[in-house]
Amino acid sequence: MPDISKQHTYATEVVWSGNRGSGTSAYRAYGREHEVSAPGLPVPVIPGSSDPAFRGNPARWNPEQLQLAALSQCHMLSYLHVCTVAGVVVTAYTDHAEATLRETGDGGGHFTEAVLRPRVEVASAAMVDAAVALHEDAHRLCFIAGSVNFPVRHEAEVIVAG
Repeated sequence: MPDISKQHTYATEVVWSGNRGSGTSAYRAYGREHEVSAPGLPVPVIPGSSDPAFRGNPARWNPEQLQLAALSQCHMLSYLHVCTVAGVVVTAYTDHAEATLRETGDGGGHFTEAVLRPRVEVASAAMVDAAVALHEDAHRLCFIAGSVNFPVRHEAEVIVAG
């Protein structure tokens, strides 16, 4: 039987820009600012930092927000796919996601859960039940949700267009 699995490789570049003149000579001496980019993308870099709770710049994205955004994006893209296959016509989609991180006593931490709250608009009332149920299929197919070690819950709302 032929191997039908496929492997994909992704590349990013993270460049620290927070050297304030003395590098990491002291905990408070350096900035957490950095830029995130990917080869071949003609878009601006993503300005990053650490969370403000860890001396980060609140005007920049932090890794925790980016992970949550990746979960939300992946779920949406998987969801739009399964809806298309099932004949459910989605006319609008918005997600207000949240994740909780718990710090550990050793200075580390981990996410304890993420909650996706997609608000989905479908073309007709006959599609509502399927639209709600398809979130489970989307979750199962989402590459990012399948890669994390914490629960990802969905609190979906489905409304009818018009």
